[in-house]
Amino acid sequence: MNDRPFPWVGILVLVLGAFMAILDTSIVNVALPKLMAIFGVAADQIQWVMTAYMLTSGVVVPFTGYLGDKYGYKRVYIYSLVAFTLGSALCGLAWNNNSLIAFRVIQAIGGGMLIPLSMSIIFKMVPRQKIGMAMGVWGIAAIMAPAVGPTAGGYLVDYYSWHLIFTINIPIGFLAFILTYMFIEETPLIKGLKFDYLGSILSCAGLFFLLLALSQGQDKGWASQYIVTLLTLSGFLLILFCLWELQVPHPMLDIRLFKNGVFAVSTAVTSVLTVAMFAVIFLVPLYCQNLQGLTPMQTGLLMMPMALATGFTMLISGRLFDKIGALPLGVVGIIITAYFTYKLSFISLDTSFRQLQLLLVYRAVGLGLCMMPIGNAGMNTIPPFLVGRASAINNLFRSVFASLGIAMITYIMLNRQAQHAVWLSDGISLSSPASVEAYNSISAAAGSLAGQGLGSPIAAGYIGGLVQKQAMVNGISDTLLFSTLLTICTLPFMWSLGKKKVEETRLKEKERYAHLAPPGFGQGPEQGSKPGPDQASDPGSRPGGPSSAVVME
Repeated sequence: MNDRPFPWVGILVLVLGAFMAILDTSIVNVALPKLMAIFGVAADQIQWVMTAYMLTSGVVVPFTGYLGDKYGYKRVYIYSLVAFTLGSALCGLAWNNNSLIAFRVIQAIGGGMLIPLSMSIIFKMVPRQKIGMAMGVWGIAAIMAPAVGPTAGGYLVDYYSWHLIFTINIPIGFLAFILTYMFIEETPLIKGLKFDYLGSILSCAGLFFLLLALSQGQDKGWASQYIVTLLTLSGFLLILFCLWELQVPHPMLDIRLFKNGVFAVSTAVTSVLTVAMFAVIFLVPLYCQNLQGLTPMQTGLLMMPMALATGFTMLISGRLFDKIGALPLGVVGIIITAYFTYKLSFISLDTSFRQLQLLLVYRAVGLGLCMMPIGNAGMNTIPPFLVGRASAINNLFRSVFASLGIAMITYIMLNRQAQHAVWLSDGISLSSPASVEAYNSISAAAGSLAGQGLGSPIAAGYIGGLVQKQAMVNGISDTLLFSTLLTICTLPFMWSLGKKKVEETRLKEKERYAHLAPPGFGQGPEQGSKPGPDQASDPGSRPGGPSSAVVME
């Protein structure tokens, strides 16, 4: 099977589904003000259009490994496409805010599963020595969709109708359904798996409370009784979930995989880098639209080259990963990302469109070099029959850390903005050159107004506006500095992801799980044969659990 052609068509089909699901998490953002006016609701009510999708898509991720093993990854992927497409169609027909929220839940059930399922299928269909290139292509969806979403959403809302941000998924989803049916092979089914009822209840409740707290913490107040209660409940339930999963023979999430040091480090580093990635995706649109007066469409066009640069670099890093491993790519990528995030922290009210665009492109090159190789290093050490469970864990952590990152970034930015506003208003000249320049600029504006004989109320209002704008710029700058430090903190862990270390861990994990692997899974796609429909297997128990008979269907 080493000589079989690279499955380009299958991978591109899976990229289409993943891109569509990730795109829908960001394309709706720009339509929220219009939806508020159409449905006559307040901001706290319309926010549930986003929150419901985020909560549901996060909660369903842990189920993907079990469902794929039990019913086949292709079959579950197709059902997820159907749910996502049906939910999109219903969203386009929504008549009020409540109906739109309900339909977004249906859409999120499919969308939340598409991403981990597509990753799992790729790891099952592509030889491990070529997985870097495959995941480099797949990663284009994960990185480009959040940047493309605001552009596409802004264009559709400005020039057509809000309905199109949902109904545009119908032909794409139908095409993905047909292509998946034609070009993706079904994975072997493992019969005899028992559904982890208690684990599913604990994970759903724990994740729901956690994601809800992260999404509403800034509005309700992080120290409020409501948020503290949610966080306490989620922590208690997730601890119970982990304890239960460690002793049940068929866990919903096999957290024993974290005994694999390379996988644990890989998951941790990609989670932290996800926070750093969302810092720019979240802050740059705020800077462009609130401070520079750009439209959502113009903001999207500014960020589009960044997305294209990331996608192109991922293709290169994927191919290089197969040859040199994650360590050199990760180190170089993290350094480039940290350096240009630091350079971004010096933006001002006078930063030009072209200058900002170039900084984003340079930073995107670094992100494209490191993100997928680091993730692939961990997944490459997982035995083939466990990649579905590992993919669920990987994507769950990314989802949670994306929500955590946005909450953390928002909190830091608003607090630093408030502090800078007080300092500037009180006439305190700070030590940093940027603050000195800002203070001098505001003072010069005040002198100019006085020289023109404008009254003090007008002058005060104008100066107040300048202070708030400059305070917001300084708050964004401080948050980008935090993102820089966060990125640098991942560097020491990269030495755990060297090519030799990854290979040694892969062999060790293969031996550790050898007695659990169904026939045909032990060597991976690049060796051995594909299990037949009537082959028998006996994965036995998880380490520490009772044995159970399992039959390949």
